[in-house]
Amino acid sequence: MLGFSSAVRLRLLDVPLERDEGEYAYAGQLILQGVPPYRLAYNMKLPGTYAAYAAIMAVLGQTPRGIHLGLLLVNLATALLLFVLARRLFDDVTAAAAGGAFALLSLSQGVLGVFAHATHFVLLPALAGTLVLLRAIDSRRAPWLVASGLLLGTGFVMKQHGVAFIVFGVAWLFWELARRRERLTTVAGSCAWLLLGCALPFALTCLLLAWAGVFREFWFWTFEYARTYVTEVPPSLGARVLMETVPGVGGAVWPLWLLAGVGTVAPLWDEAARARGRFTTLFAIVSFLAICPGFYFREHYFVLLFPATALLAAIGAAAAARVLARELFPDRPARRDRLVSRILVPIVAAALLYPVYRERAFFFILPPEQVSRATYGTNPFPEAPVIAQRIADDTLPEDRVAVLGSEPEICFYARRRSATGYIYMYGLMEEQPYAPRMQQEAIRQIEAQAPRYIVFVNVPQSWLGRPGSDTTILTWSRSYLVDHYRVAGVADIRADGGTVYVWGEEALSYTPRSPYVVYLFKRLS
Repeated sequence: MLGFSSAVRLRLLDVPLERDEGEYAYAGQLILQGVPPYRLAYNMKLPGTYAAYAAIMAVLGQTPRGIHLGLLLVNLATALLLFVLARRLFDDVTAAAAGGAFALLSLSQGVLGVFAHATHFVLLPALAGTLVLLRAIDSRRAPWLVASGLLLGTGFVMKQHGVAFIVFGVAWLFWELARRRERLTTVAGSCAWLLLGCALPFALTCLLLAWAGVFREFWFWTFEYARTYVTEVPPSLGARVLMETVPGVGGAVWPLWLLAGVGTVAPLWDEAARARGRFTTLFAIVSFLAICPGFYFREHYFVLLFPATALLAAIGAAAAARVLARELFPDRPARRDRLVSRILVPIVAAALLYPVYRERAFFFILPPEQVSRATYGTNPFPEAPVIAQRIADDTLPEDRVAVLGSEPEICFYARRRSATGYIYMYGLMEEQPYAPRMQQEAIRQIEAQAPRYIVFVNVPQSWLGRPGSDTTILTWSRSYLVDHYRVAGVADIRADGGTVYVWGEEALSYTPRSPYVVYLFKRLS
């Protein structure tokens, strides 16, 4: 399964960046240029994934191919860590099933698996920290506890959702030490060492950003604005969003979810599952909580749930194999034990082969650009490199570009800095108290920079406007573009999947045939 998932990822290395990847790539590009996060690009995510992208691009290149190759390596390492963790808890065959299941689950189109979202970068240090924690509990040595905390804390710095795995680490450490009847001072001291390690990555991040002079911006975006963002969706609506998202996430991989359901209840009758039932149950609960912040339940959030899902699926398959072996050889335990692995392998193989068949076009047939279109519809991700190249060919490296839309990947491809730190229009369209101020600041920044090119993205998914959205920036843009710019290019995104590009004088009189259009405006003087 690792070989299969790697082959698919290698085939799709050139898939165009989507907008989250564009954000990380642009922020990472700025870091490589010596610009700290939150100075020229604003967002509410913690900066760990920006640093991870910068490291990947420094080694593998500032291209989609380099970024997706970095994701491939991160995903392989995560699957191997899950294998090692499951082998420590169970046995080799169960561990192999868990690692293979995770490789396929995290590749699925339903969770946007070939795109390098921050959730992949959360899991790697989180699983490493969990594995080190198990050793720390056995050795009872403070350095191992601090090391575990450092890894878990790094997962949090990658994205705020990683805090759930810190909660798991502390809860499991407390439970295990209490179960072993350790003294209260020992339990408290051990938890303190673990929490110290967890706090260090965040503390170091704060110090570095303060030294770079962007701490105030960092704190506003990642805590003050983020607090507003995560309270927009009420729990009742969140439950509906979850129910609407689950079919798309689990539709192609339902056999693995079915096995995970079996693994959840397996401790009721299977002794091997019961022995580790507390760990797997707590791990699954906390993993689910990791996808809950804000109740948005976006598809790629479910990647955080997949180590627990894969582990439970492997446990379910192993428990089912033991039941079948007992039925076939009730009086011959030696032969029955040998038969378990022979039964488990075809169970897991069948659960893995069905998703491969179901998503065969995605895995084997569609070229990278069509994979992007099939996954994200009319979002202008395949068009972004073409538009960016036009900008790069007619600008100097110091020239600025403004993107009125949520497409930071254009700045990354063009290797030009944005005229405004607002690389997403989403926050400006939200019904939240900061939106009017954000719009005015974005307008001032763009007017002050007077960028040579402005990209206007006439695609609803790039704005997510609402009935109550403040439309000041849209009203301003119409008059500002008419007074200072002219149309220099049009990307007409057709419903049939094709895109018509029109440039220069021809673009001035072109009438798009699709409602999904990206306009390129060039400054008049």
